[in-house]
Amino acid sequence: QVQLVESGGGLVQAGGSLRLSCAASGRTFSIVAMGWFRQAPGKEREFVATITWGSDSSYYADSVRGRFTISRDNAKNTVYLQMNSLKPEDTAVYSCAAQSPPAVKYNYWGQGTQVTVSS
Repeated sequence: QVQLVESGGGLVQAGGSLRLSCAASGRTFSIVAMGWFRQAPGKEREFVATITWGSDSSYYADSVRGRFTISRDNAKNTVYLQMNSLKPEDTAVYSCAAQSPPAVKYNYWGQGTQVTVSS
Protein backbone atom coordinates (compact mmCIF):
# COMPACT_ATOMS: atom_id res chain seq x y z
CA GLN A 1 0.00 0.00 0.00
CA VAL A 2 1.00 3.58 -0.65
CA GLN A 3 -0.36 6.52 1.31
CA LEU A 4 -0.38 10.03 -0.15
CA VAL A 5 -0.88 13.27 1.76
CA GLU A 6 -1.13 16.63 -0.01
CA SER A 7 -0.44 20.03 1.50
CA GLY A 8 0.14 23.60 0.41
CA GLY A 9 -3.24 24.63 -0.91
CA GLY A 10 -4.85 27.93 -0.06
CA LEU A 11 -6.22 31.22 -1.31
CA VAL A 12 -4.14 33.35 -3.64
CA GLN A 13 -4.77 36.30 -5.92
CA ALA A 14 -4.60 35.94 -9.67
CA GLY A 15 -1.01 36.13 -10.84
CA GLY A 16 0.28 34.70 -7.60
CA SER A 17 2.04 31.42 -6.84
CA LEU A 18 1.57 28.36 -4.67
CA ARG A 19 3.57 25.19 -4.16
CA LEU A 20 1.76 21.95 -3.47
CA SER A 21 3.46 19.00 -1.83
CA CYS A 22 2.53 15.32 -1.89
CA ALA A 23 4.28 13.10 0.62
CA ALA A 24 4.25 9.38 -0.07
CA SER A 25 4.65 6.67 2.55
CA GLY A 26 4.36 2.91 2.70
CA ARG A 27 5.58 0.89 -0.30
CA THR A 28 7.17 3.89 -1.97
CA PHE A 29 9.79 1.69 -3.63
CA SER A 30 7.03 0.32 -5.86
CA ILE A 31 6.06 3.71 -7.34
CA VAL A 32 6.88 4.25 -11.02
CA ALA A 33 5.09 7.57 -11.58
CA MET A 34 3.23 10.26 -9.70
CA GLY A 35 0.91 12.91 -10.94
CA TRP A 36 -1.35 15.80 -10.07
CA PHE A 37 -4.98 16.06 -11.02
CA ARG A 38 -7.62 18.66 -10.25
CA GLN A 39 -11.37 18.88 -10.08
CA ALA A 40 -13.32 22.11 -10.15
CA PRO A 41 -16.93 22.29 -8.91
CA GLY A 42 -19.30 20.77 -11.42
CA LYS A 43 -16.49 19.55 -13.66
CA GLU A 44 -14.75 16.28 -14.36
CA ARG A 45 -11.39 15.54 -12.80
CA GLU A 46 -8.62 16.52 -15.18
CA PHE A 47 -4.97 15.69 -15.54
CA VAL A 48 -2.50 18.44 -14.61
CA ALA A 49 1.02 16.99 -14.61
CA THR A 50 2.96 13.78 -14.14
CA ILE A 51 6.54 12.73 -13.49
CA THR A 52 8.06 9.31 -14.04
CA TRP A 53 10.50 7.74 -11.66
CA GLY A 54 12.87 5.97 -14.02
CA SER A 55 13.51 8.62 -16.67
CA ASP A 56 12.40 11.58 -14.55
CA SER A 57 10.29 12.71 -17.50
CA SER A 58 7.49 15.17 -16.91
CA TYR A 59 4.35 15.94 -18.87
CA TYR A 60 1.79 18.71 -18.53
CA ALA A 61 -1.71 19.57 -19.56
CA ASP A 62 -1.82 22.29 -22.20
CA SER A 63 -3.69 24.55 -19.80
CA VAL A 64 -0.80 24.65 -17.31
CA ARG A 65 2.31 24.14 -19.45
CA GLY A 66 4.75 26.97 -18.92
CA ARG A 67 3.13 28.01 -15.63
CA PHE A 68 3.30 24.85 -13.51
CA THR A 69 6.34 22.70 -12.74
CA ILE A 70 6.29 19.20 -11.27
CA SER A 71 9.35 17.94 -9.43
CA ARG A 72 10.30 15.30 -6.87
CA ASP A 73 12.60 14.78 -3.92
CA ASN A 74 13.54 11.13 -3.75
CA ALA A 75 15.01 11.39 -0.27
CA LYS A 76 11.74 12.75 1.08
CA ASN A 77 9.44 10.64 -1.13
CA THR A 78 7.73 13.88 -2.00
CA VAL A 79 6.42 15.34 -5.25
CA TYR A 80 5.86 19.05 -5.68
CA LEU A 81 3.74 21.16 -7.98
CA GLN A 82 4.99 24.72 -8.31
CA MET A 83 2.15 26.84 -9.66
CA ASN A 84 2.95 30.30 -11.00
CA SER A 85 0.87 32.93 -12.78
CA LEU A 86 -2.26 31.44 -11.27
CA LYS A 87 -5.61 32.19 -12.86
CA PRO A 88 -9.14 32.02 -11.43
CA GLU A 89 -9.79 29.04 -13.68
CA ASP A 90 -7.07 27.14 -11.80
CA THR A 91 -9.40 27.03 -8.79
CA ALA A 92 -10.02 23.38 -7.91
CA VAL A 93 -9.28 20.59 -5.49
CA TYR A 94 -5.83 19.28 -6.40
CA SER A 95 -5.05 15.63 -5.75
CA CYS A 96 -1.88 13.68 -6.21
CA ALA A 97 -1.79 10.12 -7.44
CA ALA A 98 0.75 7.32 -7.68
CA GLN A 99 1.12 4.40 -10.02
CA SER A 100 2.43 1.16 -8.57
CA PRO A 101 2.69 -1.91 -10.81
CA PRO A 102 1.13 -4.18 -11.74
CA ALA A 103 -1.40 -1.38 -12.16
CA VAL A 104 -1.15 0.35 -15.54
CA LYS A 105 -2.76 3.53 -14.30
CA TYR A 106 -2.76 5.55 -11.10
CA ASN A 107 -3.97 3.31 -8.31
CA TYR A 108 -3.30 5.38 -5.20
CA TRP A 109 -4.83 8.78 -4.49
CA GLY A 110 -4.52 11.45 -1.87
CA GLN A 111 -7.48 13.25 -0.33
CA GLY A 112 -6.79 16.53 -2.10
CA THR A 113 -6.06 20.12 -1.19
CA GLN A 114 -8.13 23.15 -2.13
CA VAL A 115 -6.62 25.86 -4.31
CA THR A 116 -8.64 29.03 -4.75
CA VAL A 117 -7.51 31.83 -7.04
CA SER A 118 -9.32 35.13 -6.65
CA SER A 119 -9.64 37.65 -9.47
